[in-house]
Amino acid sequence: MQYQTATQVGTLATEQNKVLRNTYMMLALTMIPTVIGALVGMSMNFSFMAEHPIMSALLMFGAMMGMLFAVSALRNSGWGIAALLGFTLLAGVFLGPILQVALHLKNGAQLVGLAAGGTGIIFFSLASVATVTRKDFSFMGKFLFIGLILLIAASLANIFLAIPALSLTISAIAVLIFSAYILFDVSRIVRGGETNYVMATLGLYMSIYNLFINLLQLLMAFSGERE
Repeated sequence: MQYQTATQVGTLATEQNKVLRNTYMMLALTMIPTVIGALVGMSMNFSFMAEHPIMSALLMFGAMMGMLFAVSALRNSGWGIAALLGFTLLAGVFLGPILQVALHLKNGAQLVGLAAGGTGIIFFSLASVATVTRKDFSFMGKFLFIGLILLIAASLANIFLAIPALSLTISAIAVLIFSAYILFDVSRIVRGGETNYVMATLGLYMSIYNLFINLLQLLMAFSGERE
């Protein structure tokens, strides 16, 4: 009986490590279409978005939600990987507007690098904590979900209000929420709460993506050097 139990525990641990390894490999792969999409996005004319910010935000939100639904629906097949890579390509294109604004600053390239570096440091630090300690962070789930809903509501409201101070507050809170989501998601993978590496990759990608955007917005606001 003890041998059988030990075998089951060992098999479970091996499976969890496999999911985590596949997730990290897929996460690295998603950076390729993201960069390609970002390069395409930076070369596009987003004047429509400037003229119609509310309509543009809703269209972007709808497109992202549609792709998220496709990834979720196809997660158990090879098409799920294709959908995930397609989603990250689209997400990269949607980085175009903020990257265009950032790179028009005197120190824009430096700020983009700092945002990317900061995102990487936060991700690897929190992922290491969750992996090494194997602590259960599932208790954070409900709080993070409520915080995310409130964050989305505040972001949508600020499209109409356009209050700079509120934008900065939203970005600061977003950095905290998506950092906590990294800890939460990696913990779920390590402890066997998430066994589908496509969905695991999607969750971590969304946290990294939003973390980068909000870090960049804060850096532009506080350190951006206008021409």
